[in-house]
Amino acid sequence: MSKALRQEGIHQPCLVLDLDRLDRNIAVIKHGLAPNLALRLVDKSLPCLPLLAHIGKTFANRQFMTFHLPITAAVLGEFADATVILGKPMPVEGVRLALTGNGILAKVKNAPQRIAWLIDTDERLAAYGALANELGTDLQFCFEVDVGLHRGGYPNGPALAHALQVLKQYPRLQCQGIMAYEAHINHIPALFGGPKKALAKTKALFQQFAACLGPDQRSILNLGGSSTALLYDTAIAANDVSMGSAFVLPTDFDVPSLKELAPAIFIATPVLKVVDPLVPGLDDRTWIMQKLGLFPKRGCFLYGGKWMAKPVYPFGMKPNKTMGFSTNQQFMSLPASAIIKPDDFAFLRPTQSEFVLQLFGSIVVYSGGKVTARWQTLPLS
Repeated sequence: MSKALRQEGIHQPCLVLDLDRLDRNIAVIKHGLAPNLALRLVDKSLPCLPLLAHIGKTFANRQFMTFHLPITAAVLGEFADATVILGKPMPVEGVRLALTGNGILAKVKNAPQRIAWLIDTDERLAAYGALANELGTDLQFCFEVDVGLHRGGYPNGPALAHALQVLKQYPRLQCQGIMAYEAHINHIPALFGGPKKALAKTKALFQQFAACLGPDQRSILNLGGSSTALLYDTAIAANDVSMGSAFVLPTDFDVPSLKELAPAIFIATPVLKVVDPLVPGLDDRTWIMQKLGLFPKRGCFLYGGKWMAKPVYPFGMKPNKTMGFSTNQQFMSLPASAIIKPDDFAFLRPTQSEFVLQLFGSIVVYSGGKVTARWQTLPLS
């Protein structure tokens, strides 16, 4: 990869996508997904239209989960057959502005019919109902339900059943189903039952919520995220699962359910200096810090730094608390055995794909030992 970047004339920090690894991940995910579950791509985790298009070629349905209206507009504009559900509730005034006048969704063809908004409380239900009446437009939505993450949404079946009764007051609101998220499952300690018990509880709760819906309110029964979607089998009440980050596997998704996947995104950055470092202000007393194991005998400075990422190459490279972090020239400790010199590339794995992929403006696509393309990412705002 270093050789390919140099041949391409890249000598500054960049985001590299290993396309061959991505394609293997796509195949693994397709094979592991229960056949009754439609895949919904999470655009915030894959904020690049060519990347979404590449993954989408493998899956029949052009369905997305979206979290930021500028990205929503870009996705709907790029893919004429796309539909989306919101992954978080939007302020009603923001929805009004987006759908009217020169709003970012006003020029998107059939936007109200292609978007399912998210409603988490009776108060928001009333606000969206009033907006639909004001606009004279039917609005689609899903109810957010809480299956254990406790980040909001309707807390239990009776609360959702009550909301469905309230919904009858708003004929311009059309319930498409429910949306639940359960990122907590893989993080429950064994002392409290571990992931297995949390998964069973999530399944039971989701079934209770789904049972509240009428026959015409069940087109979207959405569950899952990258770390959990492959845990479900055909017995689950859901018909729709969301995935995004798993396709490129940042470090936050190094969980057992994704053990068959490989990291496919890296931050590559030139090494500017390789040094026998001294602690600022201590100079000839640096050896004391080194003796205490608080400071390395070898180190380097990177081009840029302080990314949401973990070092992976050179092997053994790591940040140092004494020197701290820098967005300009990040100091990294090196093991004595490290063979690296100025202008070589260092590599880091992003901890997450959302936001981080957008920091560089474009993605360098690497395949078959060479750079094959550059894909523009969607802007942060």
